[in-house]
Amino acid sequence: MRRSGWKVTALCWVVAGGFAGWAAARVTAADRVRRTESVAVPLLSFTPQVAAAAPWAALTLRLTRRKGPAAAAALAAGALGAVVRSRGVSRPQPAVSGPVLRVLTLNLWHGQADAEALVALAREASADVVFVQELTADAVPRLKQAGLEDLLPHTRVELRHGSRGSGIYARLPLSEGPRVAPVRSAQPTALLELPTGEAVELVCVHPAAPVVQRRDGAVQWRTELGVIPPPAGLPRVVAGDFNATLDHAVFRDVLGLGYTDAALQAGTALTPTWGLPEKGAVLTLDHVLVDRSCAVLACSVHAVPGSDHRAVFAVIQLPGR
Repeated sequence: MRRSGWKVTALCWVVAGGFAGWAAARVTAADRVRRTESVAVPLLSFTPQVAAAAPWAALTLRLTRRKGPAAAAALAAGALGAVVRSRGVSRPQPAVSGPVLRVLTLNLWHGQADAEALVALAREASADVVFVQELTADAVPRLKQAGLEDLLPHTRVELRHGSRGSGIYARLPLSEGPRVAPVRSAQPTALLELPTGEAVELVCVHPAAPVVQRRDGAVQWRTELGVIPPPAGLPRVVAGDFNATLDHAVFRDVLGLGYTDAALQAGTALTPTWGLPEKGAVLTLDHVLVDRSCAVLACSVHAVPGSDHRAVFAVIQLPGR
């Protein structure tokens, strides 16, 4: 009996230690540590799921009457809850009087997303701008045939080898946008000119994924996120597949440049946008960022057949002149 009790206590400490370690790693931004980042970066993507499980773990440990492990798990649950919970609460927005802009972003998953479904979503949402990533040479004519260029005739499309292309489709004229340092995938930019005489900068982003299989995967991902420039005068929208979540320190650094996450402002930042095809989304990797002078009126996530990502739609009001 004593030996069995010791084993149960040890197991309880292992469980509690796991949750406590995860909370410590998230709170202290352990994914910045270069020696362990190749593992820490992918793992920390699952922080919302761990935060949801932590209270149940603490309760279960409490029922085993192991006070030490239960207390440790409860502390971890509190810390993780504090980090994650606010993502489901909408936030006050700045008082602005400029025009409203509706934007949509989707990773096409090697160009395989259903073109007609994407166009139908853009039409239903009255999107002014659509950002697409993993745009392939054969996907461009399919999107055109489905009517995307009829709906949004002004384009900035950049194709690269395989599925490294990206594009911006807009209802209104586009001109040359801000400069962004080149990375592995295309990241086109544009200046959207509004009928009111105002303009907004558009940046479509797709940094490399921090895959564990590649030794330098996290390093390349960190470097490519680091090329996103800070806002510079004009209102700016940066949208795409960031391959990053709010639990990544580098992504929070990007926000610290002067951006805000539309989903975070609208209280929908816990809605996942990526997962295995036809299996449901599990991670929130796709984002619409705006500079802090803009107000976020709404943000939602939509499934599109044929893609392993979900589309993110945001309604933004610009600050005005």
